[in-house]
Amino acid sequence: MIEQIYTFFSIDMIYIWLNFAVLPFWLMLIFFPQTQICKIFVTSIFPLMLLAIIDLYIIFEFFKNGFNFLDIFNLYTGIDELINLYSDKYFTIIFWIHFLAINLFCGSWIVRDYMRINMPRFLAFVPILLTYFIGPVGLLIYWFFRIFFSKKIDLYD
Repeated sequence: MIEQIYTFFSIDMIYIWLNFAVLPFWLMLIFFPQTQICKIFVTSIFPLMLLAIIDLYIIFEFFKNGFNFLDIFNLYTGIDELINLYSDKYFTIIFWIHFLAINLFCGSWIVRDYMRINMPRFLAFVPILLTYFIGPVGLLIYWFFRIFFSKKIDLYD
């Protein structure tokens, strides 16, 4: 039984489940941002904790398989070293989890922020959608919309 569960949680299955698991969070952010269920499950720490638990599991698998954690620092020495690190599935999935978590965090921040400043929801739709795919670009576009809507620049808010 334990062996079946362990084989089910292969890196490939975790990757597939991660991609499908974040979709309900993003759909709630886009279409139902003001509901209580969105506040509880999306704009809270809940989805980030789930991703952190999966991250810890992958790090445990790294450790169990004898991965040299000092090799991670090689990514700062050049692009070829980064490409070399991405050839390892465990390393790639850890970075993918980071990508999903950070983008989801940014998307939920956008939702909380536009509701706080009473910006119309339709103005935040495109930035939220772009944050799902390419996080920094979505944040930048939201920031520009926010400047024009609130007529002030807040660099530290």
